[in-house]
Amino acid sequence: MSGAASRFEGSYLGDATRIGATTRMECKICWHVYDPAEGCEHWQVPPGTGFAALPDHWRCPVCDGARDQFMALDGEPMATEASIPPAAAAAATGPAQPAESIARLEAAFREIHIAQMRGMPIVNDALAVKALGFRRHGGRWLGALVTPWFLNLILLPGEDDEWSALVPGAKELIEFPSGWYEFVHANRKSVGAYKACSLFSPMFEFASMLQATETASAALVSLFDPSIREDGAQTAEIRRRREEDLAPPPDPAPVQAEPVRPSRRALLGMGTGDSADA
Repeated sequence: MSGAASRFEGSYLGDATRIGATTRMECKICWHVYDPAEGCEHWQVPPGTGFAALPDHWRCPVCDGARDQFMALDGEPMATEASIPPAAAAAATGPAQPAESIARLEAAFREIHIAQMRGMPIVNDALAVKALGFRRHGGRWLGALVTPWFLNLILLPGEDDEWSALVPGAKELIEFPSGWYEFVHANRKSVGAYKACSLFSPMFEFASMLQATETASAALVSLFDPSIREDGAQTAEIRRRREEDLAPPPDPAPVQAEPVRPSRRALLGMGTGDSADA
């Protein structure tokens, strides 16, 4: 292993000798992911080359960042004598995050970005696709997904959930300590079923990826802040109106009012009221 690759920014206290041969590494500047299974076409690195085995001249092919600005994204660390036994680590930290599901989610929207969204007027070219902040919530996994055209809260199913029958586009109100939020059901072939709550779309108010990811992280924290919850009477009225919106329309169907998204602006520290989502 080269001296240049002996340290890096991410996990294992910067000890690159702990990076597994299949561990994907992520640039903390532009969020580019180096995947050993794919190698690096830009630097002519063949597939199967681990991060620690990259040549001395290798840098991020997207932003030209140094290798020490990369963080371990997933994969198992190399074993050392000081390693904590897997059973003890699991007991201490709880169930592992669904790394495979999160990776599939990111990969699907990176493909959408490249194949369908590039050049579209709603795309903010300063941003990239990034899933972040996933944590356990009620047996499921809650996190955020940033793309160049939206910022959504994401709920992934837990081990005991059977979401294969979710109808894409169906809506559901889910309660958090800060209020009720509208999630839309999705079921992508490459990802599986999940639920999404729109926070921003489009994304032009974000000048950088750092700003977008910090906003996503702050929203995930505020979601569990009961102090921003609307008072009981207002919350009940909002819920009643949303239940009317989500109920099957009578025949003939009336023109529906603009949907109300309870607490969303409070969640983002933007005061009261609503803003439109694409």
